[in-house]
Order: sequence, then C-alpha cells, then structure tokens
Amino acid sequence: MTHLFNPALLKTLRSSGVVAVMILKDPDSAVPVARALVKGGVNCVELTLRTQAAIECVRRIRGEVPEMTVGVGTILSPVQVDEALAAGAHFGVSPGTNPRVIQAAREVGLPFAPGVCTPSDIEAALEFDCRLLKFFPAEPSGGLPYLRAVAAPFAHLGVRFIPLGGVGPHNAADYLQETSVHALGGSWLAPQTLIESERWDAIERLASEARAIVDSTLTEKT
Repeated sequence: MTHLFNPALLKTLRSSGVVAVMILKDPDSAVPVARALVKGGVNCVELTLRTQAAIECVRRIRGEVPEMTVGVGTILSPVQVDEALAAGAHFGVSPGTNPRVIQAAREVGLPFAPGVCTPSDIEAALEFDCRLLKFFPAEPSGGLPYLRAVAAPFAHLGVRFIPLGGVGPHNAADYLQETSVHALGGSWLAPQTLIESERWDAIERLASEARAIVDSTLTEKT
C-alpha cells in the first residue's frame, strides 16, 4: 500500500483551498466547530495531536460530520500514525521530515504530508515519493520569496506545498496565487478563544471570509 494522496483527496484539498488547523482540548467542541467550518465553506481540517482529546475529536467529527475531510497533524511517531488511521483520519501531517514516521504511514496506507523547510527536507521527503508537503513555518522561514526559491529545483517533479505559519487573510491570496501552493494551513480559522467561548458563529464567519478569498483567487487563476 502507499501513503500517496490519491487524485480525489488532492482535488478535495485543492477545492477547499484552506485546511483549518485546530488544537481541541474538549471532545464536546469537536462537532460544533466542524459544523461551523463546513457551514462557512471550509470542509478540510487538521486536528493536531497536542492534547489528550485529539484522537477522540477525530472520531467524533468523522462519525457526525461526514462532509468534513479530517487530517491529523503533529504526528511525531509511528504509534501516532496507527492511532490516526484507527480514528478514521483521511490523511496525516507532521511538522518535520521523520523517515520512520513517513515509512509507517506508507506501510499502513495513510496519505501523508511531511513538514519541510529546506531543500534537504524536500529531498528526504522525495525519497518516499511524497509530493504534497507542508511548508512550515512559512512566514518565519522567509515567506513567499523563500518558498519560490526553495521550490524551484523541484517544480518539474510536481511537488506542491501547504504553507502554514504566519499565513492569514492578509496574505492568503498571495500564497494561493503561487503555482507551487496546493492549499493553505489555516490556523486563524478556529482560534482557542473562540472555541473555548463556543463562538461557533464567529468561526463560521472566519470560514466564510476564507472561502471568499479562495474562490476569488482560484477564479482569477483559471
């Protein structure tokens, strides 16, 4: 089996344009926040494994919000690969390029996007035939000028990136217009303050604003 993203999943991520990246501490918030995002037009999320509740949140969203494509992020070990797959994750993401983790994802058939920041990271990911990569941290690393430079030697191989870190409404359109960018990591869509205060309406609004940026930008590119 292979870890590679199939065409249907790649198309889903591309059409969504943005993947809402979230840290959830309470499983009871998982379904309401997912429904708010979907209502606003964002149907892809990455739930990070930074809390004890994360895996249960994946299970609940997969079970109750079937229209949401669910990724699991901050996968740092092969054990977490297995946990993510068992919970129903559609894909996995890591902050860096750990060969053991990528190999584990490949063996169980979990589509996987490792994190990269340097040419060496990209080459390491390519050893496992990874073509969709997380560019992290995007803005602190140099933003679009740096991404253009680091992506250029690999463009002919079809490598695409999901930038995360310092990306928001102020620069989302600029990133989406870049040929090498497949979608964005949207950590601004469901901030902790809104989740903890159960401001689902505000999260829906942020998702709607992101949807408008994506639709406008992708229309301009076609």
